[in-house]
Amino acid sequence: MSQHTENLTAFLAALRFEDLPDAVVARAEDLFLDWLGSLLAGAGQPPVPLFAGYARRMGPAKGPCENLVDGTTTSPYFAALVNGAASHVVEQDDLHNSSVLHPATVVFPAALALAQDRGRDGRDLITAAVAGYEAGIRIGEFLGRSHYRVFHTTGTVGTLAAAVAAGKLLDFDQERFTHLLGTAGTQAAGLWEFLRDAADSKQLHTAKAAADGVLAASLTADGLTGARDILEGDQGLAAGLSDQAEPAFLDDRLGQRWALAETSFKFHASCRHTHPAADALLDLMAREHLVADQIHGVTARVHQGALDVLGRVDTPRTVHQAKFSMGTVLALIALHGRAGLGEFHGIPLDDPAVAAFRDRVRMTLDAEVDQAYPARWLGRITVETVDGRTLHGAIDEPKGDPGNTLSRPELEDKFRRLAAFGGNTNAARADQLIARVWSLGAGGPVRFQS
Repeated sequence: MSQHTENLTAFLAALRFEDLPDAVVARAEDLFLDWLGSLLAGAGQPPVPLFAGYARRMGPAKGPCENLVDGTTTSPYFAALVNGAASHVVEQDDLHNSSVLHPATVVFPAALALAQDRGRDGRDLITAAVAGYEAGIRIGEFLGRSHYRVFHTTGTVGTLAAAVAAGKLLDFDQERFTHLLGTAGTQAAGLWEFLRDAADSKQLHTAKAAADGVLAASLTADGLTGARDILEGDQGLAAGLSDQAEPAFLDDRLGQRWALAETSFKFHASCRHTHPAADALLDLMAREHLVADQIHGVTARVHQGALDVLGRVDTPRTVHQAKFSMGTVLALIALHGRAGLGEFHGIPLDDPAVAAFRDRVRMTLDAEVDQAYPARWLGRITVETVDGRTLHGAIDEPKGDPGNTLSRPELEDKFRRLAAFGGNTNAARADQLIARVWSLGAGGPVRFQS
């Protein structure tokens, strides 16, 4: 095992709630509320009911853990599976920029399941989540941009992040964290090819990452061993899934740089790669007092990662695929001023105005934007107007980034909108859930169905 991995596992084993700065604890609560809202919004969306049905058929009739999709209880494994699927489907869960990882949708389902299974409190849940975020983000950065071109990092690295969170709730020492990474890493999977077919694999990625994290931790607790050098070994993750791995990221300023605090909230209900251009278009249209009919064409100047992911979608065939269509997102922004759940689910995919504007949008690689990515997600657009003008829009921090973040009132508003969209949470219940989340850092309960 390399020194970098050894330093990481030592940090994970030693981490205690008392080590966490107040700002990190508060941020973890913010991220949990954002995750919970995403889950409630996604509970009834396809294909989530398939996962819930599978859990009812294959899992126990009841158990210690909450399946927040349908109000049942089940085992830790199946709770993590279903809650992991539901919290990613509406594309409103968080993202960490430089690792290109959605941590919440894999870390919190695993952490919540094990916390409920073991009768732990909010402080234990937060400590486990921080461990999962800190490890997952660094492993994502370690694997680098080449990994993300083919592999969905939230499915691959997410398995290890979930496992770390689960292992923390099982009080693993350094030796067990070493075996845990090996067992989680050998299960890591998730390929982008599903985007071409509008398939449902993205929710399978997060469901399996969260559940396999629980599986890895549970088996490690029982004595299962795993590869000791799964990250950097000759036949480990970097060897198979990356051609530009940087081991120094694995222990980068552990305990000083809190990577969890760098995570961004998603403002628009679409793939994060569309957000910089969407915000740049919003800004330009407000500045120039433009309306959609005055726009002849839009060029979104993007990084290569955006081309790799969004370039697979031409004419979207499903609502979820529309969220990966730059043209659709910018059409909604130009025509309706928003690209939220209401727009994606309330406006038909074949809406003539949206389709016409979508056809006037193109993407092109921009050297400045690409060089900044993934540490920074710059928004750069060029707009050609009907009257022959060429206008340029630029934003350096999309709404939701750490330097342009959502305040607690904004997060509460987002949560209420997400919960209302899900249809099973009234306003009074939403307020109760918000209060419950804000109590986690004080050692509050970790149950949300009662």
